[in-house]
Amino acid sequence: MFSAAAQVNLRRSPHMARASLLTAVPPAAITELFALYAVALDLAQRAHRHYGALAARVDENFRPVRCVFEVLTARERERVRSLTAVCEQTCDRVPSPRDRPWVAPDLVPEYELSDIEQSSLSTPYTAWAIAVQHRQRAFVFWTYVIALATDGEVRSAAEGFAREALADGNLLRRERRLAWRAARDGRAPDSESFSEPASAALLESLLLKDIVAWAQHLTDREREFLATLAPSPLPPSGEPHEAVVEAGPVDQISSRALHRAEQLSDLYLEDADRAVDQASLELAQKLAAQSIVRLAGLRRVAAASAAVDRR
Repeated sequence: MFSAAAQVNLRRSPHMARASLLTAVPPAAITELFALYAVALDLAQRAHRHYGALAARVDENFRPVRCVFEVLTARERERVRSLTAVCEQTCDRVPSPRDRPWVAPDLVPEYELSDIEQSSLSTPYTAWAIAVQHRQRAFVFWTYVIALATDGEVRSAAEGFAREALADGNLLRRERRLAWRAARDGRAPDSESFSEPASAALLESLLLKDIVAWAQHLTDREREFLATLAPSPLPPSGEPHEAVVEAGPVDQISSRALHRAEQLSDLYLEDADRAVDQASLELAQKLAAQSIVRLAGLRRVAAASAAVDRR
Protein backbone atom coordinates (compact mmCIF):
# COMPACT_ATOMS: atom_id res chain seq x y z
CA MET A 1 0.00 0.00 0.00
CA PHE A 2 2.40 2.71 1.24
CA SER A 3 6.12 2.50 1.86
CA ALA A 4 7.65 2.80 5.32
CA ALA A 5 9.13 6.12 4.25
CA ALA A 6 5.66 7.51 3.58
CA GLN A 7 4.66 6.71 7.13
CA VAL A 8 7.28 9.17 8.37
CA ASN A 9 4.79 11.91 7.58
CA LEU A 10 2.73 10.79 10.58
CA ARG A 11 5.39 11.92 13.05
CA ARG A 12 4.22 14.42 15.60
CA SER A 13 5.15 18.08 15.16
CA PRO A 14 5.12 20.86 17.78
CA HIS A 15 1.80 22.02 16.31
CA MET A 16 -0.04 18.72 16.38
CA ALA A 17 -0.97 16.21 19.04
CA ARG A 18 -1.08 12.56 18.00
CA ALA A 19 -4.63 12.23 19.36
CA SER A 20 -5.89 14.86 16.93
CA LEU A 21 -4.84 12.57 14.08
CA LEU A 22 -5.85 9.20 15.44
CA THR A 23 -9.36 10.36 16.32
CA ALA A 24 -10.10 10.77 12.56
CA VAL A 25 -11.41 7.21 12.38
CA PRO A 26 -14.24 6.14 10.03
CA PRO A 27 -17.09 4.53 11.99
CA ALA A 28 -17.48 1.60 9.58
CA ALA A 29 -16.17 0.13 6.33
CA ILE A 30 -17.19 1.72 3.03
CA THR A 31 -18.46 -1.04 0.75
CA GLU A 32 -19.34 0.83 -2.47
CA LEU A 33 -17.34 3.16 -4.70
CA PHE A 34 -20.18 5.67 -4.99
CA ALA A 35 -20.42 5.90 -1.20
CA LEU A 36 -16.68 6.57 -1.05
CA TYR A 37 -17.05 9.50 -3.44
CA ALA A 38 -19.97 10.78 -1.38
CA VAL A 39 -17.76 10.84 1.73
CA ALA A 40 -14.80 12.41 -0.11
CA LEU A 41 -16.98 15.11 -1.67
CA ASP A 42 -18.58 15.94 1.68
CA LEU A 43 -15.15 16.34 3.30
CA ALA A 44 -13.93 18.60 0.51
CA GLN A 45 -17.08 20.73 0.61
CA ARG A 46 -16.78 21.19 4.37
CA ALA A 47 -13.11 22.14 4.08
CA HIS A 48 -13.96 24.62 1.32
CA ARG A 49 -16.71 26.15 3.45
CA HIS A 50 -14.62 26.41 6.60
CA TYR A 51 -11.54 27.86 4.88
CA GLY A 52 -13.77 30.16 2.84
CA ALA A 53 -15.19 31.76 5.97
CA LEU A 54 -11.72 32.98 6.93
CA ALA A 55 -10.85 33.93 3.35
CA ALA A 56 -13.89 36.25 3.42
CA ARG A 57 -12.57 38.28 6.34
CA VAL A 58 -12.06 41.87 5.20
CA ASP A 59 -10.35 43.55 8.17
CA GLU A 60 -6.88 44.80 7.28
CA ASN A 61 -5.15 43.34 10.35
CA PHE A 62 -6.12 39.84 9.21
CA ARG A 63 -4.89 40.35 5.64
CA PRO A 64 -1.60 38.36 5.84
CA VAL A 65 -3.44 35.37 7.32
CA ARG A 66 -6.42 35.79 4.99
CA CYS A 67 -4.11 35.40 2.00
CA VAL A 68 -3.23 31.90 3.20
CA PHE A 69 -6.87 30.93 3.52
CA GLU A 70 -7.61 32.31 0.07
CA VAL A 71 -5.09 29.81 -1.31
CA LEU A 72 -6.49 26.98 0.80
CA THR A 73 -10.05 27.83 -0.26
CA ALA A 74 -9.04 27.75 -3.92
CA ARG A 75 -7.36 24.36 -3.45
CA GLU A 76 -10.48 22.88 -1.85
CA ARG A 77 -12.70 24.41 -4.52
CA GLU A 78 -10.62 22.62 -7.14
CA ARG A 79 -10.83 19.40 -5.12
CA VAL A 80 -14.64 19.64 -5.07
CA ARG A 81 -14.69 20.27 -8.82
CA SER A 82 -12.37 17.36 -9.54
CA LEU A 83 -14.23 14.91 -7.29
CA THR A 84 -17.56 15.90 -8.82
CA ALA A 85 -16.24 15.39 -12.36
CA VAL A 86 -14.58 12.03 -11.61
CA CYS A 87 -17.59 10.68 -9.74
CA GLU A 88 -19.96 11.72 -12.50
CA GLN A 89 -17.70 10.06 -15.07
CA THR A 90 -17.22 6.89 -13.02
CA CYS A 91 -20.65 6.48 -11.43
CA ASP A 92 -22.86 8.44 -13.87
CA ARG A 93 -24.13 10.85 -11.22
CA VAL A 94 -22.99 13.16 -8.46
CA PRO A 95 -23.60 12.03 -4.86
CA SER A 96 -25.87 13.86 -2.47
CA PRO A 97 -25.70 13.92 1.35
CA ARG A 98 -28.14 10.99 1.60
CA ASP A 99 -25.65 8.81 -0.33
CA ARG A 100 -23.12 8.94 2.50
CA PRO A 101 -22.98 5.72 4.56
CA TRP A 102 -22.22 7.87 7.61
CA VAL A 103 -21.03 11.36 8.47
CA ALA A 104 -17.24 11.46 8.45
CA PRO A 105 -15.20 13.08 11.23
CA ASP A 106 -14.53 16.74 10.45
CA LEU A 107 -10.95 16.84 9.15
CA VAL A 108 -10.97 20.67 9.15
CA PRO A 109 -12.70 21.44 12.46
CA GLU A 110 -14.24 24.87 12.85
CA TYR A 111 -12.97 25.21 16.41
CA GLU A 112 -9.35 24.97 15.23
CA LEU A 113 -9.93 27.69 12.65
CA SER A 114 -11.79 29.75 15.23
CA ASP A 115 -8.66 29.77 17.39
CA ILE A 116 -6.70 31.28 14.50
CA GLU A 117 -9.44 33.74 13.63
CA GLN A 118 -9.80 35.08 17.16
CA SER A 119 -6.14 35.19 18.18
CA SER A 120 -4.25 38.44 17.65
CA LEU A 121 -1.06 36.38 17.49
CA SER A 122 -2.05 34.43 14.38
CA THR A 123 0.42 34.61 11.51
CA PRO A 124 0.77 33.08 8.03
CA TYR A 125 2.99 30.46 9.67
CA THR A 126 0.25 29.33 12.08
CA ALA A 127 -2.25 29.23 9.22
CA TRP A 128 0.00 27.04 7.06
CA ALA A 129 0.78 24.86 10.09
CA ILE A 130 -2.91 24.12 10.73
CA ALA A 131 -3.38 23.34 7.03
CA VAL A 132 -0.52 20.82 7.22
CA GLN A 133 -2.21 19.21 10.21
CA HIS A 134 -5.49 18.97 8.31
CA ARG A 135 -3.91 17.14 5.38
CA GLN A 136 -2.03 14.83 7.76
CA ARG A 137 -5.35 14.05 9.39
CA ALA A 138 -6.85 13.34 5.96
CA PHE A 139 -4.00 10.91 5.21
CA VAL A 140 -4.68 9.03 8.44
CA PHE A 141 -8.42 8.94 7.73
CA TRP A 142 -7.99 7.47 4.25
CA THR A 143 -5.46 4.99 5.61
CA TYR A 144 -8.14 3.72 7.98
CA VAL A 145 -10.63 3.52 5.10
CA ILE A 146 -8.12 1.43 3.14
CA ALA A 147 -7.55 -0.90 6.09
CA LEU A 148 -11.29 -1.48 6.52
CA ALA A 149 -12.15 -1.82 2.83
CA THR A 150 -13.15 -5.19 1.42
CA ASP A 151 -13.94 -3.97 -2.10
CA GLY A 152 -11.00 -3.62 -4.49
CA GLU A 153 -12.32 -0.50 -6.24
CA VAL A 154 -12.98 1.23 -2.93
CA ARG A 155 -9.51 0.37 -1.69
CA SER A 156 -7.84 1.59 -4.89
CA ALA A 157 -9.70 4.90 -4.91
CA ALA A 158 -9.02 5.46 -1.20
CA GLU A 159 -5.31 4.85 -1.81
CA GLY A 160 -5.46 7.62 -4.41
CA PHE A 161 -7.03 9.98 -1.86
CA ALA A 162 -4.36 9.05 0.70
CA ARG A 163 -1.55 9.71 -1.78
CA GLU A 164 -3.13 13.06 -2.63
CA ALA A 165 -3.27 14.02 1.06
CA LEU A 166 0.37 12.96 1.46
CA ALA A 167 1.48 15.08 -1.50
CA ASP A 168 -0.60 18.04 -0.29
CA GLY A 169 1.02 17.84 3.12
CA ASN A 170 4.48 17.98 1.55
CA LEU A 171 3.54 21.08 -0.48
CA LEU A 172 1.99 22.81 2.52
CA ARG A 173 5.08 22.12 4.64
CA ARG A 174 7.08 24.14 2.13
CA GLU A 175 4.74 27.10 2.58
CA ARG A 176 5.05 26.71 6.34
CA ARG A 177 8.86 26.80 6.08
CA LEU A 178 8.74 29.92 3.92
CA ALA A 179 6.44 31.67 6.37
CA TRP A 180 8.68 30.68 9.27
CA ARG A 181 11.75 32.08 7.52
CA ALA A 182 9.97 35.32 6.68
CA ALA A 183 8.97 35.74 10.33
CA ARG A 184 12.49 34.82 11.49
CA ASP A 185 14.09 37.33 9.17
CA GLY A 186 11.74 40.02 10.43
CA ARG A 187 10.46 41.08 7.03
CA ALA A 188 6.98 41.11 5.59
CA PRO A 189 6.52 39.16 2.36
CA ASP A 190 6.08 42.38 0.39
CA SER A 191 8.82 44.42 2.03
CA GLU A 192 11.30 44.04 -0.85
CA SER A 193 11.02 44.46 -4.58
CA PHE A 194 11.91 40.79 -5.06
CA SER A 195 9.73 39.38 -2.30
CA GLU A 196 9.13 35.68 -1.77
CA PRO A 197 5.47 34.93 -2.53
CA ALA A 198 3.33 32.79 -0.24
CA SER A 199 3.50 29.74 -2.47
CA ALA A 200 5.50 28.18 -5.28
CA ALA A 201 2.30 28.02 -7.33
CA LEU A 202 1.91 31.79 -7.03
CA LEU A 203 5.59 32.27 -7.88
CA GLU A 204 5.16 30.14 -11.02
CA SER A 205 2.18 32.29 -12.02
CA LEU A 206 4.11 35.53 -11.49
CA LEU A 207 7.08 34.18 -13.41
CA LEU A 208 4.88 33.24 -16.35
CA LYS A 209 3.43 36.77 -16.44
CA ASP A 210 6.96 38.19 -16.45
CA ILE A 211 7.99 35.87 -19.29
CA VAL A 212 4.92 36.82 -21.33
CA ALA A 213 5.68 40.52 -20.81
CA TRP A 214 9.36 39.99 -21.62
CA ALA A 215 8.48 38.11 -24.80
CA GLN A 216 6.85 41.20 -26.28
CA HIS A 217 10.37 42.64 -26.71
CA LEU A 218 12.01 39.51 -28.16
CA THR A 219 12.48 38.08 -31.61
CA ASP A 220 10.18 35.40 -33.01
CA ARG A 221 12.93 32.82 -32.56
CA GLU A 222 13.47 33.76 -28.91
CA ARG A 223 9.74 33.62 -28.24
CA GLU A 224 9.57 30.15 -29.80
CA PHE A 225 12.41 29.08 -27.51
CA LEU A 226 10.61 30.41 -24.42
CA ALA A 227 7.54 28.40 -25.43
CA THR A 228 9.55 25.19 -24.85
CA LEU A 229 10.67 25.89 -21.29
CA ALA A 230 8.95 23.80 -18.60
CA PRO A 231 7.41 23.78 -16.07
CA SER A 232 5.78 27.10 -17.08
CA PRO A 233 6.44 27.57 -20.80
CA LEU A 234 5.38 30.64 -22.71
CA PRO A 235 1.95 29.95 -24.25
CA PRO A 236 2.11 29.30 -28.02
CA SER A 237 1.60 32.33 -30.24
CA GLY A 238 -2.07 33.07 -30.68
CA GLU A 239 -3.18 31.13 -27.59
CA PRO A 240 -5.45 33.18 -25.30
CA HIS A 241 -3.74 34.60 -22.25
CA GLU A 242 -4.67 37.21 -19.70
CA ALA A 243 -3.66 40.76 -20.51
CA VAL A 244 -0.01 41.58 -19.94
CA VAL A 245 0.70 44.44 -17.57
CA GLU A 246 4.31 45.52 -17.94
CA ALA A 247 5.76 46.72 -14.66
CA GLY A 248 8.72 48.83 -15.72
CA PRO A 249 11.18 48.72 -18.61
CA VAL A 250 12.24 45.46 -20.22
CA ASP A 251 15.50 45.18 -18.23
CA GLN A 252 13.52 45.28 -14.98
CA ILE A 253 11.06 42.68 -16.28
CA SER A 254 13.84 40.32 -17.33
CA SER A 255 15.74 40.84 -14.07
CA ARG A 256 12.61 40.08 -12.06
CA ALA A 257 11.93 36.96 -14.15
CA LEU A 258 15.46 35.67 -13.60
CA HIS A 259 15.20 36.25 -9.87
CA ARG A 260 11.91 34.39 -9.63
CA ALA A 261 13.28 31.53 -11.73
CA GLU A 262 16.23 31.28 -9.32
CA GLN A 263 13.86 31.24 -6.34
CA LEU A 264 11.86 28.40 -7.83
CA SER A 265 14.98 26.37 -8.58
CA ASP A 266 16.05 26.76 -4.95
CA LEU A 267 12.60 25.80 -3.67
CA TYR A 268 12.40 22.64 -5.75
CA LEU A 269 15.95 21.61 -4.84
CA GLU A 270 15.14 22.12 -1.17
CA ASP A 271 12.05 19.95 -1.59
CA ALA A 272 14.19 17.19 -3.08
CA ASP A 273 16.66 17.41 -0.20
CA ARG A 274 13.89 17.10 2.39
CA ALA A 275 11.63 14.58 0.65
CA VAL A 276 10.67 11.66 2.89
CA ASP A 277 8.99 9.40 0.32
CA GLN A 278 9.92 8.30 -3.18
CA ALA A 279 7.01 9.95 -4.99
CA SER A 280 7.74 13.37 -3.45
CA LEU A 281 11.45 12.96 -4.17
CA GLU A 282 10.84 12.12 -7.83
CA LEU A 283 8.40 15.01 -8.29
CA ALA A 284 10.73 17.51 -6.61
CA GLN A 285 13.68 16.29 -8.67
CA LYS A 286 11.66 16.57 -11.88
CA LEU A 287 10.52 20.11 -11.06
CA ALA A 288 14.03 21.10 -9.98
CA ALA A 289 15.56 19.76 -13.19
CA GLN A 290 12.97 21.54 -15.34
CA SER A 291 13.38 24.75 -13.36
CA ILE A 292 17.17 24.70 -13.67
CA VAL A 293 16.94 24.17 -17.44
CA ARG A 294 14.43 27.01 -17.61
CA LEU A 295 16.71 29.30 -15.62
CA ALA A 296 19.61 28.53 -17.94
CA GLY A 297 17.43 29.25 -20.97
CA LEU A 298 16.21 32.55 -19.55
CA ARG A 299 19.79 33.57 -18.79
CA ARG A 300 20.77 32.71 -22.36
CA VAL A 301 17.96 34.86 -23.74
CA ALA A 302 18.88 37.72 -21.39
CA ALA A 303 22.55 37.54 -22.45
CA ALA A 304 21.63 37.52 -26.15
CA SER A 305 19.32 40.51 -25.72
CA ALA A 306 22.02 42.40 -23.82
CA ALA A 307 24.54 41.70 -26.58
CA VAL A 308 22.11 43.10 -29.17
CA ASP A 309 21.56 46.23 -27.08
CA ARG A 310 25.32 46.85 -26.88
CA ARG A 311 25.75 46.86 -30.66
